[in-house]
Amino acid sequence: MNAVRPHSLTLTGRFVQLQPLGSAVLPDLARAIAHPEVFAAGYGGGPAALQRDVDGFIKWAHDYFQWEALPYVVRLLGGPNDGDVVGTTTLGDIDVVKEAIHLGWTAYDPRVWGTPVNAETKLLVLGAAFDNGFGRVKIQADARNERSRTAILGIGATFEGIVRRDCPRADGTWRDSAVYSILADEWPAVRAGLQARLDGFAGRFVTYRDLRPTGPSGTILGGGPSGGFGQATGNAPGAPDVPDTPDAESNAGADASS
Repeated sequence: MNAVRPHSLTLTGRFVQLQPLGSAVLPDLARAIAHPEVFAAGYGGGPAALQRDVDGFIKWAHDYFQWEALPYVVRLLGGPNDGDVVGTTTLGDIDVVKEAIHLGWTAYDPRVWGTPVNAETKLLVLGAAFDNGFGRVKIQADARNERSRTAILGIGATFEGIVRRDCPRADGTWRDSAVYSILADEWPAVRAGLQARLDGFAGRFVTYRDLRPTGPSGTILGGGPSGGFGQATGNAPGAPDVPDTPDAESNAGADASS
């Protein structure tokens, strides 16, 4: 047995920083991911699980996330939105004997879909798993979630099959899960592919892709500047955007895997 449980430490990249998820940050996480487009394809139990008020989201989060595992909150690094919470991901179902771990419970603010956020998040957490001796990382999504499934394949994971009637959705129906994995001997190629994508954004920071309107009282909505990417020298909010590079992950931000 070579695998050891990763330490719950901060993971820092060029565009994002991952910190251990705690209760104190849940209101910020609610503003990032508690939106219909995130839950639409099955995340967290599907649309019926969406909680639009902060208290409801916090209660849902305490039941949903694997707190005994390694849940992370994803924050932006650099630019006008430095430090903003834009998502979450978890290394869960940790089995050091079988050297197996599950990368899931992943969702992002729709404003960072199609940016380097998902690629770098995956690079950091997969690195933490394989650097600690794990031989297999599982990633899965609701079989109906085509955007997540495309994103998972896009990082280099291998499709293993469909687990039928795997878990109940919040509306009482049953979900089929599409299961993917990355093995330790595949990690160098996967890592190189993720790094190549990130290299296309060298010298830039992530800014929000659109401006959310204010919603009615009781709903959770986020603000933020319009745009896709800003130069590291500092595109101010509202300044002209730098065009997306050709290898931008058009589906990666929609990764609502669990």
